[in-house]
Amino acid sequence: MNNVERFLAHAITLEREAARRYEELSAAMGTAGNPVVKEFFARMAYFSRKHLAEATARAGFRDVPQLGADDYEWPDGVSPEVADWVGVDGFLDTRAALQLALESERRGHAYYAAIATSTDDAELRALATEFAEEEAEHMAELEKLIATCAA
Repeated sequence: MNNVERFLAHAITLEREAARRYEELSAAMGTAGNPVVKEFFARMAYFSRKHLAEATARAGFRDVPQLGADDYEWPDGVSPEVADWVGVDGFLDTRAALQLALESERRGHAYYAAIATSTDDAELRALATEFAEEEAEHMAELEKLIATCAA
């Protein structure tokens, strides 16, 4: 990818879908009576909404394309932060929820990092690097939480 506007279209969709998915999981955990995991997913939705707002703000003065479902360049054909969430149910414990979120954040990080290392566009490289660094911060926080759960 060598186009900032196209990158932002992808980032906006990625973060919107991740936030929506975390919100759905939070609601499902509430319905299932698992308040700890419900709150965890609500926090993750907040972070995704924050990233969505940042990406949308950066796109504000640009001509960001409206992409159709087949126009996205996703690894494995799906948005990186919403893949592999099959089988989540009300019996999901906190550690499993953290692990699920960590894998999701790792895929998001890998997606942004791959763009940063493969693009020839300096502006896009800087932007993708920034997004990758934000995902890396989330990964570090999740790894600390997982270690706390293990202890």
